[in-house]
Amino acid sequence: MQAVVLAAGKGTRLRPLTEDKPKGLVEIDGEPILTHCFEQLVDLGATELIVVVGYLKEQIIDHYGDAYEGVPITYCHQREQKGLAHALLTVEEHVDDDFMLILGDNIFQANLEDVVRRQQEDRADAAFLVEDVPWEEASRYGVCETNKFGEVTDVVEKPADPPSNLVMTGFYTFSPAIFHACQLVQPSNRGEYEISEAIDLLIQSGRTIDAIGLEGWRIDVGYPEDRDEAERRLQEGEDTDEDATLEYASD
Repeated sequence: MQAVVLAAGKGTRLRPLTEDKPKGLVEIDGEPILTHCFEQLVDLGATELIVVVGYLKEQIIDHYGDAYEGVPITYCHQREQKGLAHALLTVEEHVDDDFMLILGDNIFQANLEDVVRRQQEDRADAAFLVEDVPWEEASRYGVCETNKFGEVTDVVEKPADPPSNLVMTGFYTFSPAIFHACQLVQPSNRGEYEISEAIDLLIQSGRTIDAIGLEGWRIDVGYPEDRDEAERRLQEGEDTDEDATLEYASD
């Protein structure tokens, strides 16, 4: 399965960390955010990394070149940052079949493999991780409404008055049907073409959509304090692994 990584944004909320580098190259626990994304996609079996770049794109291209751990990289340029659906359309000509999508400013320690498996088993046109967040944070994300069976019936991007606190995270799998949906998306009140609206169009047209509950954790690195929290959690995970190794070795 090919993997698309969206990494074109300016990261204005991350300043001063992004004053002289793109958000994807901000380091967390000694590695750029994009490296963490690439590692997970390669572990999931990605056959190609298609990276959407924009702001200071030359730094990303120079850093990674044409391959990562033997997996080829294709770069697509989003000339104007007009939203995630707009960014996704820049890769359409390079995608052959179902594909993974990760937002290049998210750090995951979670069940990403469940999303890939469910999408393939159900032949779904979209599958994605969802999680409950504090109500006061829900307006930062694409918010999901569900019916009594727990099925997602509607998705609203960054609503001022969220209908729930169940939100989409930054990892998805899609069939090529998502591209037609993206072409139908109209600019939101923010003037952007939202991926949540494209997914909502798939839902309203009766397409199969899978929402999988997050197991583990993820952090959307939008602010400097998010970067610090992600680093803390990754380092705690390393400490736990080291402790387990030492305990096992002493038995």
